[in-house]
Amino acid sequence: MRVRLGYACISETLDVTSSSTYSYTQFEKEKNYSKLDQIIQSNFFALKEIILYNIKNQIHFYRMSSNIIPLATKKEVKFDYDERYQKEYQKIASLIKKANMRVDFHPNEYCVLNSVHEEVRKNSIEILKYHHILLKNLQIEPKILVLHIGSNVFGKDHSIVRFCHTYSLLEKDIQKEIAIENDDKIFTIDDCITIHKKIGVPIVFDYHHFLCNKGKLKLEEALKIVFASWKNQIPKIHFSSPKSKLKKEMRSHHDYIDSQQFILFLEQIKHLTPKVDIMIEAKKKDEAMFRLIRQLKYQTDYRFIDDTTFLVE
Repeated sequence: MRVRLGYACISETLDVTSSSTYSYTQFEKEKNYSKLDQIIQSNFFALKEIILYNIKNQIHFYRMSSNIIPLATKKEVKFDYDERYQKEYQKIASLIKKANMRVDFHPNEYCVLNSVHEEVRKNSIEILKYHHILLKNLQIEPKILVLHIGSNVFGKDHSIVRFCHTYSLLEKDIQKEIAIENDDKIFTIDDCITIHKKIGVPIVFDYHHFLCNKGKLKLEEALKIVFASWKNQIPKIHFSSPKSKLKKEMRSHHDYIDSQQFILFLEQIKHLTPKVDIMIEAKKKDEAMFRLIRQLKYQTDYRFIDDTTFLVE
Protein backbone atom coordinates (compact mmCIF):
# COMPACT_ATOMS: atom_id res chain seq x y z
CA MET A 1 0.00 0.00 0.00
CA ARG A 2 1.35 3.40 -1.00
CA VAL A 3 0.81 6.13 1.60
CA ARG A 4 1.17 9.87 1.06
CA LEU A 5 1.08 12.15 4.10
CA GLY A 6 -0.18 15.73 4.13
CA TYR A 7 -1.13 18.52 6.52
CA ALA A 8 -3.71 21.28 6.77
CA CYS A 9 -3.58 25.04 6.10
CA ILE A 10 -0.76 26.36 8.29
CA SER A 11 2.92 25.50 8.14
CA GLU A 12 4.63 25.69 11.52
CA THR A 13 7.91 26.19 9.66
CA LEU A 14 6.95 29.33 7.72
CA ASP A 15 6.19 32.73 9.17
CA VAL A 16 3.27 33.39 6.81
CA THR A 17 -0.47 32.75 6.83
CA SER A 18 -2.96 32.47 3.99
CA SER A 19 -5.80 32.99 6.50
CA SER A 20 -5.56 36.69 7.33
CA THR A 21 -9.07 37.99 7.94
CA TYR A 22 -11.10 41.17 7.80
CA SER A 23 -14.12 40.92 10.08
CA TYR A 24 -17.48 41.98 8.71
CA THR A 25 -18.01 44.21 11.75
CA GLN A 26 -14.76 46.04 11.05
CA PHE A 27 -15.50 46.27 7.35
CA GLU A 28 -18.92 47.76 8.07
CA LYS A 29 -17.23 50.54 10.03
CA GLU A 30 -14.50 51.23 7.50
CA LYS A 31 -15.86 50.17 4.08
CA ASN A 32 -12.20 49.95 3.13
CA TYR A 33 -11.94 47.96 -0.10
CA SER A 34 -8.28 48.86 -0.45
CA LYS A 35 -7.56 47.20 2.89
CA LEU A 36 -9.56 44.16 1.82
CA ASP A 37 -7.55 43.92 -1.39
CA GLN A 38 -4.26 44.15 0.55
CA ILE A 39 -5.35 41.29 2.84
CA ILE A 40 -6.32 39.13 -0.14
CA GLN A 41 -3.02 39.86 -1.88
CA SER A 42 -1.21 38.94 1.34
CA ASN A 43 -3.12 35.65 1.53
CA PHE A 44 -2.26 34.81 -2.07
CA PHE A 45 1.40 35.59 -1.43
CA ALA A 46 1.40 33.34 1.65
CA LEU A 47 -0.38 30.52 -0.19
CA LYS A 48 2.24 30.68 -2.94
CA GLU A 49 5.02 30.47 -0.32
CA ILE A 50 3.34 27.47 1.32
CA ILE A 51 2.94 25.67 -2.00
CA LEU A 52 6.61 26.31 -2.81
CA TYR A 53 7.56 25.01 0.65
CA ASN A 54 5.47 21.88 0.00
CA ILE A 55 7.16 21.31 -3.35
CA LYS A 56 10.67 21.69 -1.91
CA ASN A 57 9.81 19.24 0.87
CA GLN A 58 8.08 16.73 -1.43
CA ILE A 59 4.68 17.20 0.22
CA HIS A 60 2.10 16.03 -2.29
CA PHE A 61 -1.07 16.45 -0.22
CA TYR A 62 -2.27 19.71 1.33
CA ARG A 63 -5.51 21.29 2.57
CA MET A 64 -5.84 24.96 1.69
CA SER A 65 -7.35 27.51 4.03
CA SER A 66 -10.93 28.55 3.26
CA ASN A 67 -10.09 32.13 4.30
CA ILE A 68 -8.09 33.12 1.23
CA ILE A 69 -10.78 35.64 0.24
CA PRO A 70 -12.29 37.24 3.39
CA LEU A 71 -15.96 38.29 3.18
CA ALA A 72 -16.41 36.53 -0.17
CA THR A 73 -19.84 35.16 0.78
CA LYS A 74 -21.17 38.45 2.18
CA LYS A 75 -23.62 39.88 -0.36
CA GLU A 76 -23.20 43.33 1.17
CA VAL A 77 -19.51 43.33 0.24
CA LYS A 78 -19.43 44.19 -3.45
CA PHE A 79 -16.18 43.14 -5.06
CA ASP A 80 -15.08 40.68 -7.75
CA TYR A 81 -12.84 37.94 -6.42
CA ASP A 82 -13.29 35.76 -9.52
CA GLU A 83 -11.84 37.73 -12.44
CA ARG A 84 -9.91 40.33 -10.43
CA TYR A 85 -7.32 37.89 -9.08
CA GLN A 86 -6.76 35.73 -12.15
CA LYS A 87 -3.00 36.44 -12.16
CA GLU A 88 -2.70 35.22 -8.59
CA TYR A 89 -4.85 32.15 -9.28
CA GLN A 90 -2.82 31.27 -12.36
CA LYS A 91 0.55 31.51 -10.57
CA ILE A 92 -0.56 29.13 -7.83
CA ALA A 93 -2.45 26.84 -10.23
CA SER A 94 0.69 26.45 -12.32
CA LEU A 95 2.75 25.42 -9.29
CA ILE A 96 0.16 22.92 -8.06
CA LYS A 97 -0.32 21.40 -11.50
CA LYS A 98 3.39 21.09 -12.23
CA ALA A 99 3.96 19.38 -8.87
CA ASN A 100 0.89 17.14 -9.31
CA MET A 101 -0.09 18.10 -5.75
CA ARG A 102 -3.41 16.97 -4.30
CA VAL A 103 -5.12 19.91 -2.60
CA ASP A 104 -8.62 20.36 -1.27
CA PHE A 105 -10.82 22.42 1.07
CA HIS A 106 -12.75 21.71 4.27
CA PRO A 107 -15.45 24.45 4.60
CA ASN A 108 -15.93 25.58 8.20
CA GLU A 109 -18.65 24.85 10.76
CA TYR A 110 -20.94 27.52 9.30
CA CYS A 111 -21.55 25.34 6.24
CA VAL A 112 -24.50 23.25 7.46
CA LEU A 113 -26.49 21.83 4.55
CA ASN A 114 -29.03 20.12 6.79
CA SER A 115 -29.83 23.08 9.06
CA VAL A 116 -33.52 23.53 9.90
CA HIS A 117 -33.07 27.24 9.26
CA GLU A 118 -33.51 28.30 5.64
CA GLU A 119 -31.11 31.24 5.96
CA VAL A 120 -28.34 28.94 7.20
CA ARG A 121 -28.94 26.55 4.30
CA LYS A 122 -28.82 29.43 1.81
CA ASN A 123 -25.59 30.73 3.34
CA SER A 124 -24.15 27.22 3.24
CA ILE A 125 -24.84 26.98 -0.48
CA GLU A 126 -23.10 30.35 -0.97
CA ILE A 127 -20.09 29.03 0.96
CA LEU A 128 -19.91 26.05 -1.39
CA LYS A 129 -20.22 28.30 -4.45
CA TYR A 130 -17.28 30.35 -3.17
CA HIS A 131 -15.15 27.23 -2.72
CA HIS A 132 -16.21 26.00 -6.15
CA ILE A 133 -14.89 29.21 -7.72
CA LEU A 134 -11.57 28.78 -5.90
CA LEU A 135 -11.28 25.16 -7.05
CA LYS A 136 -12.10 26.17 -10.62
CA ASN A 137 -9.68 29.11 -10.74
CA LEU A 138 -6.88 27.12 -9.13
CA GLN A 139 -7.53 24.31 -11.66
CA ILE A 140 -7.65 21.73 -8.89
CA GLU A 141 -8.22 18.07 -9.82
CA PRO A 142 -9.83 16.18 -8.26
CA LYS A 143 -12.08 18.89 -6.83
CA ILE A 144 -12.98 17.93 -3.26
CA LEU A 145 -14.92 19.83 -0.57
CA VAL A 146 -15.06 17.87 2.70
CA LEU A 147 -18.19 18.42 4.79
CA HIS A 148 -19.58 17.21 8.07
CA ILE A 149 -23.21 16.14 7.94
CA GLY A 150 -24.09 18.85 10.45
CA SER A 151 -27.25 19.39 12.46
CA ASN A 152 -29.02 16.63 14.40
CA VAL A 153 -32.27 18.54 15.05
CA PHE A 154 -35.27 16.15 15.07
CA GLY A 155 -32.93 13.14 15.08
CA LYS A 156 -30.54 11.45 12.68
CA ASP A 157 -33.06 10.09 10.21
CA HIS A 158 -34.64 13.50 9.58
CA SER A 159 -31.21 15.17 9.54
CA ILE A 160 -29.92 12.78 6.87
CA VAL A 161 -33.03 13.39 4.75
CA ARG A 162 -32.47 17.16 5.03
CA PHE A 163 -28.82 16.79 4.03
CA CYS A 164 -29.68 14.76 0.96
CA HIS A 165 -32.46 17.19 0.00
CA THR A 166 -30.22 20.27 0.16
CA TYR A 167 -27.53 18.35 -1.70
CA SER A 168 -30.05 17.75 -4.50
CA LEU A 169 -30.48 21.54 -4.84
CA LEU A 170 -26.79 22.18 -5.48
CA GLU A 171 -25.42 22.80 -8.95
CA LYS A 172 -24.32 19.52 -10.53
CA ASP A 173 -20.66 20.58 -10.63
CA ILE A 174 -20.71 21.31 -6.90
CA GLN A 175 -22.46 18.01 -6.15
CA LYS A 176 -19.51 16.22 -7.77
CA GLU A 177 -17.12 17.99 -5.39
CA ILE A 178 -18.76 17.02 -2.09
CA ALA A 179 -17.26 14.40 0.21
CA ILE A 180 -18.58 13.70 3.72
CA GLU A 181 -16.72 12.96 6.95
CA ASN A 182 -17.73 11.21 10.17
CA ASP A 183 -17.70 13.44 13.25
CA ASP A 184 -16.74 12.95 16.89
CA LYS A 185 -20.15 13.49 18.51
CA ILE A 186 -23.17 12.69 16.33
CA PHE A 187 -22.77 11.20 12.87
CA THR A 188 -20.79 7.97 12.76
CA ILE A 189 -19.09 6.33 9.81
CA ASP A 190 -22.24 4.18 9.54
CA ASP A 191 -24.30 7.36 8.98
CA CYS A 192 -21.87 8.52 6.29
CA ILE A 193 -22.26 5.16 4.56
CA THR A 194 -26.05 5.57 4.69
CA ILE A 195 -25.76 8.93 2.91
CA HIS A 196 -23.25 7.55 0.43
CA LYS A 197 -25.72 4.84 -0.56
CA LYS A 198 -28.41 7.50 -1.09
CA ILE A 199 -26.50 10.11 -3.10
CA GLY A 200 -23.16 8.53 -4.01
CA VAL A 201 -20.75 11.00 -2.39
CA PRO A 202 -17.31 9.68 -1.34
CA ILE A 203 -16.51 9.31 2.35
CA VAL A 204 -13.51 10.73 4.22
CA PHE A 205 -12.74 8.46 7.17
CA ASP A 206 -11.56 10.31 10.27
CA TYR A 207 -9.79 7.85 12.58
CA HIS A 208 -9.86 10.06 15.69
CA HIS A 209 -13.57 10.74 15.25
CA PHE A 210 -14.12 7.00 14.81
CA LEU A 211 -12.50 6.33 18.19
CA CYS A 212 -14.71 8.98 19.83
CA ASN A 213 -17.95 8.06 18.07
CA LYS A 214 -18.12 4.49 16.80
CA GLY A 215 -21.06 3.06 14.94
CA LYS A 216 -22.07 -0.58 14.69
CA LEU A 217 -19.67 -1.41 11.87
CA LYS A 218 -16.19 -2.65 12.72
CA LEU A 219 -13.20 -0.79 11.31
CA GLU A 220 -12.39 -3.15 8.46
CA GLU A 221 -16.02 -3.59 7.45
CA ALA A 222 -16.55 0.18 7.36
CA LEU A 223 -13.32 0.92 5.49
CA LYS A 224 -14.08 -1.53 2.70
CA ILE A 225 -17.16 0.57 1.90
CA VAL A 226 -15.33 3.87 2.49
CA PHE A 227 -12.49 3.01 0.10
CA ALA A 228 -14.93 1.74 -2.55
CA SER A 229 -16.86 5.04 -2.29
CA TRP A 230 -13.91 6.84 -3.96
CA LYS A 231 -14.26 4.75 -7.14
CA ASN A 232 -11.35 5.78 -9.38
CA GLN A 233 -9.90 8.34 -6.94
CA ILE A 234 -7.34 7.75 -4.20
CA PRO A 235 -9.15 7.53 -0.83
CA LYS A 236 -8.51 10.26 1.71
CA ILE A 237 -8.22 9.72 5.48
CA HIS A 238 -7.90 12.18 8.37
CA PHE A 239 -5.67 11.09 11.24
CA SER A 240 -5.03 12.69 14.63
CA SER A 241 -4.37 11.45 18.13
CA PRO A 242 -6.37 12.35 21.26
CA LYS A 243 -4.93 14.98 23.59
CA SER A 244 -5.19 12.40 26.37
CA LYS A 245 -7.11 9.25 27.29
CA LEU A 246 -9.21 11.21 29.79
CA LYS A 247 -12.81 11.29 28.61
CA LYS A 248 -13.03 15.10 28.82
CA GLU A 249 -9.96 15.49 26.57
CA MET A 250 -10.52 12.53 24.27
CA ARG A 251 -12.04 14.66 21.50
CA SER A 252 -9.26 17.28 21.53
CA HIS A 253 -6.34 16.89 19.10
CA HIS A 254 -2.84 16.23 20.39
CA ASP A 255 0.06 18.40 19.21
CA TYR A 256 1.63 15.31 17.65
CA ILE A 257 0.71 11.83 16.41
CA ASP A 258 0.94 8.65 18.48
CA SER A 259 3.25 6.72 16.14
CA GLN A 260 2.37 3.31 17.58
CA GLN A 261 -1.32 3.99 17.08
CA PHE A 262 -0.61 5.15 13.53
CA ILE A 263 1.47 2.07 12.67
CA LEU A 264 -1.22 -0.24 14.06
CA PHE A 265 -3.82 1.52 11.91
CA LEU A 266 -1.70 1.13 8.77
CA GLU A 267 -1.25 -2.56 9.46
CA GLN A 268 -5.03 -2.91 9.79
CA ILE A 269 -5.76 -1.28 6.43
CA LYS A 270 -2.80 -2.21 4.21
CA HIS A 271 -4.69 -5.07 2.53
CA LEU A 272 -7.80 -2.95 1.86
CA THR A 273 -6.49 -0.39 -0.65
CA PRO A 274 -3.43 -0.07 -2.92
CA LYS A 275 -3.12 3.69 -2.30
CA VAL A 276 -4.26 6.13 0.37
CA ASP A 277 -3.64 9.81 1.19
CA ILE A 278 -3.59 10.60 4.92
CA MET A 279 -4.12 14.14 6.20
CA ILE A 280 -2.32 14.67 9.52
CA GLU A 281 -4.57 16.86 11.69
CA ALA A 282 -2.31 17.29 14.70
CA LYS A 283 -2.02 20.80 16.14
CA LYS A 284 1.64 21.05 15.15
CA LYS A 285 0.71 20.64 11.47
CA ASP A 286 3.71 19.91 9.21
CA GLU A 287 6.03 19.72 12.22
CA ALA A 288 3.93 16.83 13.57
CA MET A 289 3.94 15.17 10.14
CA PHE A 290 7.73 15.25 9.83
CA ARG A 291 8.18 14.06 13.41
CA LEU A 292 5.91 11.11 12.61
CA ILE A 293 7.96 10.37 9.49
CA ARG A 294 11.18 10.25 11.53
CA GLN A 295 9.52 7.86 13.97
CA LEU A 296 8.27 5.63 11.15
CA LYS A 297 11.77 5.42 9.68
CA TYR A 298 13.13 4.33 13.06
CA GLN A 299 10.30 2.02 14.15
CA THR A 300 9.37 0.27 10.88
CA ASP A 301 10.83 -1.14 7.69
CA TYR A 302 8.50 0.91 5.48
CA ARG A 303 10.19 1.78 2.20
CA PHE A 304 10.23 5.53 1.63
CA ILE A 305 9.84 6.68 -1.97
CA ASP A 306 10.48 10.33 -1.07
CA ASP A 307 10.25 12.61 1.99
CA THR A 308 6.51 12.02 2.63
CA THR A 309 5.59 8.95 0.58
CA PHE A 310 6.20 5.35 1.59
CA LEU A 311 5.16 1.75 0.99
CA VAL A 312 3.59 -0.51 3.62
CA GLU A 313 4.02 -4.14 2.63
